[in-house]
Amino acid sequence: MDTKANGHGIPVANDLIAGDLLAAVRQGWRDFIARPQYGLFFASFYVVVGAALYYLLMVRGETRWLIASVAGFPLFAPFAAVGLYEVSRRLEQGLPTSWSTILGALRGRGDEQLLLMGGIIFVGFSFWVIIAHMIFAIFASAAGLGEGIAFLTSQMGLTMLAVGGAVGAVIAFIFYAITLMSLPMLVDRDVDFITAIITSFKALSANFGVLLLWAFVIAMALFAAILPFFLGLFVALPVLGHATWHLYRRSVG
Repeated sequence: MDTKANGHGIPVANDLIAGDLLAAVRQGWRDFIARPQYGLFFASFYVVVGAALYYLLMVRGETRWLIASVAGFPLFAPFAAVGLYEVSRRLEQGLPTSWSTILGALRGRGDEQLLLMGGIIFVGFSFWVIIAHMIFAIFASAAGLGEGIAFLTSQMGLTMLAVGGAVGAVIAFIFYAITLMSLPMLVDRDVDFITAIITSFKALSANFGVLLLWAFVIAMALFAAILPFFLGLFVALPVLGHATWHLYRRSVG
């Protein structure tokens, strides 16, 4: 593995290839099959909340805030995957797994670094909801069609979705860059969250093409998983979470 040291002395690989993504997915599937109860548990929160948001959007017509919430909800996926990272870490090292150890990983190493990362993600989600609400309000006012499904299927509504999607994609990629390696690193090592974030950016810049492809794979997999009434998330989320752990192990030396 070719590596280069970042500003904090933690080396990152600069030779990732597309085959590493396939290998990570295979390892992620292996970990999911080995301990499916944890993956199903964490994914269930997304399935339940996703179904509730769908009900409020399609049945109640609460579009103004719900579209922003639905679009921004995946920002929390990396933080929710912390428990899955701990499962993969323990399987990798031959350590026993239990509900207490896996759920305990969500608290971090007792130094509040993971909690601080969670705070950053929450602030980012709140920022996105405000921006999305502003975009929605501007287009809905211009269309004069109210806030229901009729507006979303109009030309103005489709334009709004395109603009909001582009802005959301930029925000999502920023958080992808921040959390991709930092969250598994905080599970794996006793480092501060600033060092973890810097390492994540370094790994992304050193392997930009491959990790951009990984972002696309995640987005497409989650989109496909949502289509069968969110049920695909029971498999997609755990496998992607475990796979990201193995990609971290391949990337950060």
